[in-house]
Amino acid sequence: MSDARATIGLTGLAVMGSNLARNIASRGTTIAVHNRSTEKMTRLLDEHGDEAREQGGELVGCESLEDLVAAIEKPRTVIVMVKAGEATDAVIEDLVPLLEPGDVVVDAGNAHVDDTLRRQSALEEHDLHFVGMGVSGGEEGALNGPSIMVGGSEHAYANLGPVVESIAAVVDGTPCAAHVGPDGAGHFVKMVHNGIEYADMQLIAESYDLLRGVARLEPAQIAEVFHGWNEGDLESFLIEMTADVLSHTDADTGQPFIDVVADAAEQKGTGRWTVQIALDLGVPVTGIAEATFARSLSGHTDQRKAVRETFGSDTHDVEVDVEAFVDDVASALYASKVVAYAQGFDQVMAGSREHDWDVDPGQLATIWRGGCIIRARFLDRIREAYAENGDLTSLLVAPFFADAVRDGLAAWRRVVVIAAQAGVPAPAFASSLAYFDALRRDRLPAALVQGLRDNFGAHTYQRIDKDGTFHTTWAGDRTEHEA
Repeated sequence: MSDARATIGLTGLAVMGSNLARNIASRGTTIAVHNRSTEKMTRLLDEHGDEAREQGGELVGCESLEDLVAAIEKPRTVIVMVKAGEATDAVIEDLVPLLEPGDVVVDAGNAHVDDTLRRQSALEEHDLHFVGMGVSGGEEGALNGPSIMVGGSEHAYANLGPVVESIAAVVDGTPCAAHVGPDGAGHFVKMVHNGIEYADMQLIAESYDLLRGVARLEPAQIAEVFHGWNEGDLESFLIEMTADVLSHTDADTGQPFIDVVADAAEQKGTGRWTVQIALDLGVPVTGIAEATFARSLSGHTDQRKAVRETFGSDTHDVEVDVEAFVDDVASALYASKVVAYAQGFDQVMAGSREHDWDVDPGQLATIWRGGCIIRARFLDRIREAYAENGDLTSLLVAPFFADAVRDGLAAWRRVVVIAAQAGVPAPAFASSLAYFDALRRDRLPAALVQGLRDNFGAHTYQRIDKDGTFHTTWAGDRTEHEA
């Protein structure tokens, strides 16, 4: 193949890659496509080649990476959509000798930011541009319009930008795609997006559990509750999906679908990465951490069985006014979601400062309004908050969110108390409330922690009444010395 006619290329034609290629072709773009097994490439062309041409684009099949590279106009841009880790490294290693200075390699999978930084540095040595591109929206989003977070050079985005902006979801006339910063910024932002997603799903799951375990509502009734919530301030993709899942009946048993699904949730790593990197940055993402640990705990079925057999599994009846309790859970859910997003944006900005990425938080709120999993009505409010004050210390102090938390605070506390009384675990609700209370306290017990550290390990402490670092000779005469 010698006639370079494709605007862009893509290798890796599993469902996400195939859907992304179809999306690109549907916008009138000619895209060269390749897969390690030629069968997937051939099937894509057979099933969707005519469709692409009808939409003004074209899928150009390539049997080898050499053919793929030859089919793309210079400077070439190649999207890699293969399994994260070693598979991605292997494809990049095979691509590099085929490319020329100025060409662009795009990793559109979920990659750890350290891998992205490593790959970017390695490709720089060959005068190639590496892009870590976060794509959110799952299989449907890849096909019909995802949210896209691009990290890399200005040169790379000049080539890639028109394509990704053409295929992204659009809200209020604005594509949900942007160049969020250099090198690892795109994958870092996508990772934190997924961390927020973990917290959001856990809070929704806890809401369901409370409505069922305390208010004794059936899944179909809870589906109606979520349907109602989706018509108000809690409107979001995940709330909509929750109503859909809870209203579904299993065809084999006739039972509510939710009752035949195993209660051990899986994870692919992005939530765990979010928490690990937050610890490295010193950013408390307690809601995201609790959501991640909740998934981990759910998978420890042997431990759960042993403890259940020892202590029983019954919840305690707590008398509640069902209608009022439903409203309280909605308020607690909203306030806890504010905390989850606040913590996520805190981490994004900490990462941006650490790596000099200059990420614009308002831009993220803008491109997360459509296509992505965490799209929600109040992302418009987050965008407005950062437009009014780009130096917000926390979303919690933005006037709109501060008012919302104040209005829901009493309900939030009631829900956490009732959950504890009933024996229904609500770790994300409780940790989010504890985070809020810790931020607002005038004095925290960290003073005692500092005293203990100095007592057993001479780790020193600071005082509130004078500058300097000090140590008390606890095992001696207890005199204080400046360290």
